[in-house]
Amino acid sequence: MRIFRFLFKCFLWFVAISVIWVLLYKWLPVPVTPLMAIRAYQQNEKQQELVWKHDWVSMDNISKNLQLAVICSEDQKFEKHNGFDVQAIEKVIRNTSEEKKLRGASTISQQTAKNVFLWPGRSWLRKGFEAYFTFLIEQLWSKERILEVYLNSIEMGDGIYGAEAASKFWFNKSANKLSKLEAAAIASILPNPLVLRASPATSYIEQREKWILKQMEYYGAFNLQNENKSNYK
Repeated sequence: MRIFRFLFKCFLWFVAISVIWVLLYKWLPVPVTPLMAIRAYQQNEKQQELVWKHDWVSMDNISKNLQLAVICSEDQKFEKHNGFDVQAIEKVIRNTSEEKKLRGASTISQQTAKNVFLWPGRSWLRKGFEAYFTFLIEQLWSKERILEVYLNSIEMGDGIYGAEAASKFWFNKSANKLSKLEAAAIASILPNPLVLRASPATSYIEQREKWILKQMEYYGAFNLQNENKSNYK
């Protein structure tokens, strides 16, 4: 019985700490993520120059073009789902059973949970924690906050994290000045930011840019927390 009481107490402590952690990030900037620390360690192990660029900015200082570009590139159902794209998950399961090439089904909410609270990996344990933290942020944060944290935390180049650092690195300008094409270029590299380059664009990135720009036109204006997001330059 003691072991069960101990495990139950551990479970309660984990829930309490994780909820407080998520609540704190509902208002506070995320200063560092596990991936940032891991990448810095890997650079040190390879005796490479340490590159760690991360500048937190508010959503008002991130171009609406970039906000829309990443939604169109990564998760076009972001405004509608509750953290999980059920149809995409079912498709992955179906393709797995048919031994087809796997394609990710992670939503922006899932990617945010993974990047901010967890470590990289594909184990079932990590996937379980990812689902748990995805549920928490969907319940405790607004959609706008999820997107704000996502845009400030994700990897956008080797040692480049977040929209502001990426905008300065790739285009030498602030994140609120990005054009549609520049926003599409940054969104284009998100599947593999350690290999792909937003500028100068390769033929592959140019094709990705064209596809994302078309999706942005089809998607039109989006509305997070009833705020008007229709002013695109």
